[in-house]
Amino acid sequence: MGRLFGTDGVRGLANGDLTVELALGLSQAAAAVLTQGRHADELRAQGKRPTAIVARDPRVSGQFLTAAVSAGLASSGIDVLDAGVIPTPAAAFLVGDVNADFGVMISASHNPAPDNGIKFFSFGGTKLPDAVEDRIEQALEGEKLAPTGAGVGRIRRFADAEDRYLLHLLGTLDVSLEGLHVVIDCAHGAAAGISPQVFADAGARVTVIGSDPDGLNINEGVGSTHLGPLQAAVVEHRADLGIAHDGDADRCLAVDAQGRVIDGDQIMAILALSLKNRGRLTDDTLVVTVMSNLGLKRAMADHGVRLIETKVGDRYVLEALAEHRLALGGEQSGHIIFSEHATTGDGILTGLQLAAEMARTGRSLAELADVMTVFPQVLVNVRGVDRTALEGDAVIAAAVAAEEAALGDSGRVLLRASGTEPMVRVMVEAADQATAEQVAERLADVVRAQLAV
Repeated sequence: MGRLFGTDGVRGLANGDLTVELALGLSQAAAAVLTQGRHADELRAQGKRPTAIVARDPRVSGQFLTAAVSAGLASSGIDVLDAGVIPTPAAAFLVGDVNADFGVMISASHNPAPDNGIKFFSFGGTKLPDAVEDRIEQALEGEKLAPTGAGVGRIRRFADAEDRYLLHLLGTLDVSLEGLHVVIDCAHGAAAGISPQVFADAGARVTVIGSDPDGLNINEGVGSTHLGPLQAAVVEHRADLGIAHDGDADRCLAVDAQGRVIDGDQIMAILALSLKNRGRLTDDTLVVTVMSNLGLKRAMADHGVRLIETKVGDRYVLEALAEHRLALGGEQSGHIIFSEHATTGDGILTGLQLAAEMARTGRSLAELADVMTVFPQVLVNVRGVDRTALEGDAVIAAAVAAEEAALGDSGRVLLRASGTEPMVRVMVEAADQATAEQVAERLADVVRAQLAV
């Protein structure tokens, strides 16, 4: 069996891969691992039990998984504050806000409704490092905490969870959004209750789509993975911008007044320069992943912003932000992290800050996005190959070097082995779409030939 934890917690088909038994076991293992350390020792010395925040997105399977997780924690002597349906970044914020020992978010983010996932946040609301996840996985087979009598945990409703998060979001703004018309696509997910409210409270005129979660329709034809409805709605309502979330609202993509998509790279370009111009971009540095567009790199270089590149995954962006004590980082997918205000990607916060920059400058989203020219990007997934042999294959390396030499500074090539599937991803950027497609297909053919199984 491979590693249980992926790039963002444990995910799988609810009641298939992700069972009640696994959810219960994971929570018991996490209780044993995450209640070690100075804070937990201080609590014990005071005769107090540790506390965990538990939250979920609206997937119907989240109900039984929340029950299993809460039971596992309480049986391990952990007091549970059940925050109900709230965004992932809200759960992370609340862990720090109430000094909980850790948090658990039950969500599969942008995945379809039958899937679900369990992710943990440590003390302060940060994601767990790989090493700690490995310890939890090992603890699945170990002895569980099993207090009795008064030592068992209590499960209580976290009644003001959403209000605390809303006030936090509003507190990040230094300008009113009055005069802006925003269309918000909540992906029938966790943002449905709070994102429209916070934009309205900030002064914006709000039109909402994708805001009727029924437990089965999350991400279905709407949200950040299906931007067509938002594009149409922005044009139809003559709005100034559109904001698209995913199921757990840790992503934000945008649409300008003409209905054109503004992706995570473009949003980062806008927000990085906004922070720089206001003296708030630490060390004039932005953290991105290797998948960020060449256009972003060029735009930042032109404006004196240094880039730090990480592996794909917002957890690696977070690690780099923490290591270098930087202000801003993110991914092309719309995971954007503001270190001053959040410990993880926050789609609602990102949307607010984007709208605030429009209000602050009086410029349209299209004008702001013009700071960056997006290079055509082609991604080919080569399936059914030996992904483990990619790194040491001399023929593939030579083919990549030849294509990179031909592209020069007008494009780039990136080959990545999938972390979970027998697949290699071939990504090519070039000055035009046709060139990018041709290079990607040539390299995909080489990968198929060399790594065939």
